[in-house]
Amino acid sequence: MQVREAMTTVVLTIGPRHTLREAARLMSARRVGAAVVIDPETSGIGILTERDILNAIGADQNPDTERAEAHLTSELVFATPDWTLEQAAEAMTRGGFRHLVVLEQDEVVGMISVRDIVRCWVREGAAPQQLVS
Repeated sequence: MQVREAMTTVVLTIGPRHTLREAARLMSARRVGAAVVIDPETSGIGILTERDILNAIGADQNPDTERAEAHLTSELVFATPDWTLEQAAEAMTRGGFRHLVVLEQDEVVGMISVRDIVRCWVREGAAPQQLVS
């Protein structure tokens, strides 16, 4: 099975100047654990996750003044729609993250999470021992 079959195609995007509280509200409303951060001034793509927000609040940073740009991950591993779910899972495991932004011809076309992968594997009848390597 390929990433294109499991990914979410409606991706939450925010700007780098959104506060962490604004980002959290948007993520909560959309029921997602990550937002793609697009900076039109640099043409850069980053990701802000629930873990990034949690770490900032845990470090006593103010979610009303802290900006997404200060907490996002900008050194991303991107997936392509043609990757297998195994390739995506391996990249996530190796990198220690739970979301991959999916690019096609340098354009964001989706996002895939660990939950998306597990959902597909369960739907396909993958036995738990098949999921562990």
